[in-house]
Amino acid sequence: MRLDRFVSKSTELTQQQVSDCIAQANVSVNGVAVTDEATQVHENNLVQFNGQTLVPRPFRYLLLHKPQQTLCSNVDGVHPSVFSLLDIERPSELHIAGRLDADTTGLVLITDDGRWTFNITSPKYACYKTYRVNLAKPIKEDVAERFANGIALQGEKGLTLPARLEIISAQQVLLTLTEGKFHQVKRMFAAVGNKVVALHRQRIGAVELDVPEGQWRYLTAEEISSFYTVNSEDGAALS
Repeated sequence: MRLDRFVSKSTELTQQQVSDCIAQANVSVNGVAVTDEATQVHENNLVQFNGQTLVPRPFRYLLLHKPQQTLCSNVDGVHPSVFSLLDIERPSELHIAGRLDADTTGLVLITDDGRWTFNITSPKYACYKTYRVNLAKPIKEDVAERFANGIALQGEKGLTLPARLEIISAQQVLLTLTEGKFHQVKRMFAAVGNKVVALHRQRIGAVELDVPEGQWRYLTAEEISSFYTVNSEDGAALS
């Protein structure tokens, strides 16, 4: 974790106050004054501010059911931020582990633990995500096989990783991916001559959406730990 973030998470100082304190050599790491706020600190480091040992607040892990026309951003824009749905202290410390487009609904994971987020979003760990997809036209019979083998997307080198397609009805499917290229679901169906008209994420790894639209809850200890053990076996299961 960066030193400035460590101090912010351990105090009630504003970001500007934290930067000033570090620049003025008021923060030490293992007994040595540090003036670079980007310095990386770890769990076993002794970080002190004016001689007082700092202990960061525990990480937080939330699940939220994102409505349509909301932004996966910390600030409002053309549409309101999903953070406006959280009645929680210090929401500015949180970030989203895997964003959704404004018109996409469903499961969003929110945290202040960057390492945990990396396990969810990095292609290295092949964390799977399942989407319910409504289509403009009936699905063709060969699409499941094509997705399982990987398809070419416009502007991308190589094929997509294997994806699993489960047909619910002629124009509704479940799609499970282990990667997250830009607008990937929409582009995959466009590549096979169809169009996504509604997109909803209902599962990430072992965590399934189970709260009403616009509502949120804290993750359980078991759900949190599941992303520290995620590995490429999840991806292998799709092939």
